[in-house]
Amino acid sequence: MDNVNGKLTVFFEDPFWVGVFEYIEDGKLSVAKVTFGAEPKDYEVQEYLQKMYYDLQFSPAVTTVVKENKRNPKRIQRDVKKQMQENGIGTKSQQALKMQQEQNKQERKIKRRERKEAEEKRMFELKQQKKKEKHKGH
Repeated sequence: MDNVNGKLTVFFEDPFWVGVFEYIEDGKLSVAKVTFGAEPKDYEVQEYLQKMYYDLQFSPAVTTVVKENKRNPKRIQRDVKKQMQENGIGTKSQQALKMQQEQNKQERKIKRRERKEAEEKRMFELKQQKKKEKHKGH
């Protein structure tokens, strides 16, 4: 008997939204990855599936263990809702690292701007000094 399962997972992989299609047939798993760009709406994902599914380039089949997973549909809905409400990236430590990275980025920008202005001021002073030296002999 042919047993076919399909699964789509959409997640944010910095800087794009990515969809991973998993296709399991007779204990063999094939995967295709699609980059959406901006966060896709549900209807956009559905349209993409309907129009482009047969054009997807699936990976070579890999044998896998398929476990029968009989779950209550209401449980599945609650799990999906819970996943949708999770905000931000990863753990608190990952969020702290991201904030630190952004802060360092801002500091580098400020330092770079100050160095550039100091260099421009130095060059201007040098030009002014050269002009004065040219006119001293007359």
